Amino acid sequence: MYKLKTHKGLAKRVRITGTGKVKFKKGGMGHLTGHMSGSTRRRLNENSYVKGKMASKIKVLIGAN
Repeated sequence: MYKLKTHKGLAKRVRITGTGKVKFKKGGMGHLTGHMSGSTRRRLNENSYVKGKMASKIKVLIGAN
């Protein structure tokens, strides 16, 4: 069997926590945030977690089985 390669583009965008959750940062906070309300900026600044089958697929692509 060949070794699975890590999907480098995905590995830069998500992290696997110690408990096995897939954590990612929401988009839209790079620039041009002056027109947003403070609550919108705070909401976008929070970390989010991937759930369900997508999380298991991501773990396979990253190689964190």
